[in-house]
Amino acid sequence: MSDAINHHRRRFLGTAAMTIAAAQLGMFGSAIAQSSKIKSADLPPIKPGTNTSFGSLKLINAGVLNVGYAEAGSADGSAVILLHGWPYDIHSFVDVAPSLAAAGYRVIVPHLRGHGTTRFLSSETFRNGQQSAIALDIIALMDALKIERAILAGYDWGARTANIIAALWPERCKAMVSVNGYLINNLERNKLPLPPKAEWGWWYQYYFATERGRAGLDANRRDLAKLIWTFNSPKWDFDDATFDRTAASFDNPDFVSIVIHNYRWRLSLAEGDPQYDDLEKRLAEGPVIAVPTITLDGDSDGVAPASDGTSYAKKFSGKRSHRIIKGIGHNLPQEAPQVFTKAVVEVDGY
Repeated sequence: MSDAINHHRRRFLGTAAMTIAAAQLGMFGSAIAQSSKIKSADLPPIKPGTNTSFGSLKLINAGVLNVGYAEAGSADGSAVILLHGWPYDIHSFVDVAPSLAAAGYRVIVPHLRGHGTTRFLSSETFRNGQQSAIALDIIALMDALKIERAILAGYDWGARTANIIAALWPERCKAMVSVNGYLINNLERNKLPLPPKAEWGWWYQYYFATERGRAGLDANRRDLAKLIWTFNSPKWDFDDATFDRTAASFDNPDFVSIVIHNYRWRLSLAEGDPQYDDLEKRLAEGPVIAVPTITLDGDSDGVAPASDGTSYAKKFSGKRSHRIIKGIGHNLPQEAPQVFTKAVVEVDGY
């Protein structure tokens, strides 16, 4: 892992509906291409749940991982990387990816560490869920796929990852769509109490702080995730088949270790890897994001109540738009794929 991280540091310091078969045109190669000329208003309607599968996934060694990912669209299109949250997986973008591919983009949808088909290359690597490690995973994936610059779009863990890359390595991020705004963690700030209602929404963080919580996640990962889905998106009427397609990703052998470390680290109950200390110090300062951004909030998000975006407005120095989406919860791209897809296309034109 030391060699991989040092490699990254040297690099950084030195520098609608359509069929899945038609959408899955994944190819390797450089994705420095002309932007799609399509306008967001020209996108065809997308009905949530139109698509159920990405087809065959790909695998590639990137940094400390063998990353499992879906790819859609032309290798000549501008790259878009879609980043999922927890407890979810790449199926959050199962309707978004084909639409973006049809609009001319090269779409990459990776399983984050600990999820789905992504695996660690070495059994000796620390199963680390801290924010900077996950961000470096995506940089390593971009390097492996020869993608110099991409639009980054995500929610939850994925939005935080996009925020970090946009803030620390803006040369790799053309533009960004971020659900729930600015999500970069500051461990000292995380020690401060939230209003009771907000604390209630984070109940599982405190559960995971205990060994009973670790055992509970391991034994009941599906039931726990379904409970969180229901709480996070109270107006989303997902069916069992939709949940089961994602829940298969929780069988990853590193799922429990990554999730537990992520939430314990956020509460300063678990140490991070010293190799990331310098990055975490920079992130703790709340770096400003200069890349063009659209921030989105669902007004029915059970865990991250919608805001007007003013509380973190100073964290964005570039062009930014903020919008609240009615009737939508935490898993915004899967619940409202049309809105999310339009945001990606629109921010590409900023």
